[in-house]
Amino acid sequence: MTEVNAAVQKRKIIDRFLMKLTQEEPQMYYASTSDIARSLYTMIKEHTNRLSVEDQALVRHMTIEEIQGLLGFHAK
Repeated sequence: MTEVNAAVQKRKIIDRFLMKLTQEEPQMYYASTSDIARSLYTMIKEHTNRLSVEDQALVRHMTIEEIQGLLGFHAK
């Protein structure tokens, strides 16, 4: 998997968890990016075993800062 493809796949994983987070905690819609990144980091760590093996490998070493960066990234 190329670096670009990995970033796109990570963004898809983050988006899935973000949808789940905002459904469970609607007030997070108004939270700062850093607060959202911390919450997503926790969710990902708690639910990693529910991901495919490939997705687990992508998020295994993901940091809060990386999640923050992906949240701020807008794909064309």
